[in-house]
Amino acid sequence: MPDAQSPALVLVLALALGYLLGSIPFGLLLTRSAGTKDIRSIGSGNIGATNVLRTGRKDLAAATLVLDALKGTAAVLIARYFLGADAALAAGLGAFVGHIAPVWLRFRGGKGVATFLGVTIGLFWPAAIVFAVVWLGAAYLTRYSSLSALMASVATVVAAKALAGDRMALLLALLAVLLWIKHHANIRRLLDGTEGKIGAKG
Repeated sequence: MPDAQSPALVLVLALALGYLLGSIPFGLLLTRSAGTKDIRSIGSGNIGATNVLRTGRKDLAAATLVLDALKGTAAVLIARYFLGADAALAAGLGAFVGHIAPVWLRFRGGKGVATFLGVTIGLFWPAAIVFAVVWLGAAYLTRYSSLSALMASVATVVAAKALAGDRMALLLALLAVLLWIKHHANIRRLLDGTEGKIGAKG
């Protein structure tokens, strides 16, 4: 463990730990091991669960969703246990950035929804419940997965601000901004009325 008088080093180590865990491309690894098409060549080209689902393998998509969330949670919990509360925040940031921009894949990763949820679970689980409830409610009402994720990310920040304080809310707000940026194409399609709905064919 780094010396207690070197907080900057602690944060750098936590950020690196989070990035390395977050950059594990579970969607790509699972689909490759199953012998399916390279998910980077289909759909959106992303490595997340939504694109894995386009291979027709619901089991692999579910596994990707869980693993992409767990790597965010694991990064936060490991950093908190060994390096402290501030390091947990840094590790959460690192895990999210690792997922959306993994160095192994030339910084072309997923959109970060599952990892955002996983990081939130590790940092402050009540806010993760808010995320899940808002996502499910919005998905039921609108049938837009992307819109549901965007709404849920904002609700999570509001919940963190109200229940956990400024630092937690600030980190989650930063992650939410990055998540929105990664969804820029979805936002454009939502505004144009061309975004695909949950369960829609083609």
